[in-house]
Amino acid sequence: METTTTTLPHLPHELMIQILLWLPVKSLIRFKSVCKSWFSLISTDSQFAKSHFQLSAATHTRRVLLISTSAFESIDLEASLHDDSAFASLDFDFLPIGSYSDLQIKGSCRGFILLHCSLSFYIWNPSTGFHKKIPLSPFECDSDKECEYFYGFGYDSSTDDYLVVSMSAHLHTCHLEIFSLRANTWRQIQGPHCMYAHASEHELKPGLFFNGAIYWLAFRLDLLKHVILAYDLIERKFFHMAVPYKLKHTPYDCGLWVFGEFLGLWVHHVAAEIWVMKVHKVHLSWTRTHVFPFDGIQHPFSPLCSAKKGHIIGTDDPNRLVRYNHGGKLLECSSYYNESYGPKVAVYTESLLSLPGDNQQA
Repeated sequence: METTTTTLPHLPHELMIQILLWLPVKSLIRFKSVCKSWFSLISTDSQFAKSHFQLSAATHTRRVLLISTSAFESIDLEASLHDDSAFASLDFDFLPIGSYSDLQIKGSCRGFILLHCSLSFYIWNPSTGFHKKIPLSPFECDSDKECEYFYGFGYDSSTDDYLVVSMSAHLHTCHLEIFSLRANTWRQIQGPHCMYAHASEHELKPGLFFNGAIYWLAFRLDLLKHVILAYDLIERKFFHMAVPYKLKHTPYDCGLWVFGEFLGLWVHHVAAEIWVMKVHKVHLSWTRTHVFPFDGIQHPFSPLCSAKKGHIIGTDDPNRLVRYNHGGKLLECSSYYNESYGPKVAVYTESLLSLPGDNQQA
């Protein structure tokens, strides 16, 4: 009896790549074991990683990272806050044992998280597990000086380089230090000529990377008003943007965030308000889009990010995440930890990207 052999249809290499680009990072990491060509494509092909990230960023497949003293967890923003399958535990064994209470999040950029722990910085990709330790700046203030630090982490597309930014303010001077991942070294350059303090007294928020620059909401001491201080990573220079006029001199808790494709500002004053700069760098384009009354809640609403359906995810308690619809209606909430100051929180986009000089993905 003659046997027949079934031959699977050949899939062109270009079409295979296009299919793989649409898969989540978790699936791609599993598929590295399918064959040598897939392992090479997913692990070491920088162009594939960049194309995959661009597609992920365009479709807003972002996650919330929650760090407590005992756990690192990642949450899918598009899933329900009560869906256990939306949660993933993350490995953090690269950090020194017993140092988790000292851990701080200093920035988020292109799928990487900048962590500060035990006198060192760590750049970590939660999606792949890749991490790299970098030293503290040798130019930082002496321990006996009272310096106020502004930290940030961003990407210079003109040189394909990731930069850690540290600005220290002491007395009447500001110093700026930048660590280049490509050069693997710190460099001290001239800082801004004005003196600044953190805008919020309750929490020292890291700089926000957006549109090629790092942004801090700061209090300008000479003018006694709140401003947005920014450092352009491509042009390597500072610039200012004004906050909405009615908020310049009012004491409040506040923060910057990215609302859709716009730079956003949230403030706590009488109610929790959300403002959006509809035209970048144009002060008159600030528009108040949402108002969330306190309604007896001990901790007012602070947004983290927006999801695909226009939902806004944030916190209204140190240990609780909440989801509102675009009209300000509370859709769901969920508590995760029972810690006095709550977990550290960051928003990131899943990516396969590696850092300059690191050819092998984790």
